Amino acid sequence: MKSLSLSQPHVIIMTGIPGSGKSFFAEKFADTFHAPYISQAKVAQLASIEEAHATQVALYQLQELFKTKQSIVFDGASETRAERAELTRLAKKAGYETLFVWVQTDTATAKGRSTKELKGKTSPTLSSDEFDRRVKRFTPPNAIEKPMVVSGKHTYASQAKVVLKKLSAPRTASAQPIEPPARPTPTPAPRRNIVIR
Repeated sequence: MKSLSLSQPHVIIMTGIPGSGKSFFAEKFADTFHAPYISQAKVAQLASIEEAHATQVALYQLQELFKTKQSIVFDGASETRAERAELTRLAKKAGYETLFVWVQTDTATAKGRSTKELKGKTSPTLSSDEFDRRVKRFTPPNAIEKPMVVSGKHTYASQAKVVLKKLSAPRTASAQPIEPPARPTPTPAPRRNIVIR
């Protein structure tokens, strides 16, 4: 498959509750399109460090990859609106567009995925209490963030097509504003003399 060749580099930011399928989608998408992939969970797992330190390392990696002007897939530090606003600020400063990919899965399925041990699982297993804490902490993206919603239960291929379509569509925000056509001046109706008898 080809690399992502976009007119402006993007940082594709995964968001959603734990176990929704963010990491699965992000890793497959990055592999498919030969895009750099940063996983905060993988950093924490490989370096055996706490979440706060893993966030700092992931953000450092992101800022270094901004120098390449390649599109990047980022999975981490996006649970709250404040975190997503900071990612957007960093991306804009580096000349990147952001695309939030919100992976949605029902809570019961997500909890089952994130709290049980799976062979080859990339992110560490959470306790039930930790899962509940992270779900409470998560703030869904709002309309201003213009999230791309995908399902964590559908096939990767069908969801990847949806994201690609969004990435390849022209952005109206960066285009020149289109002025509405001038409204014609209404022609006054002819006057009629009405006589009441």
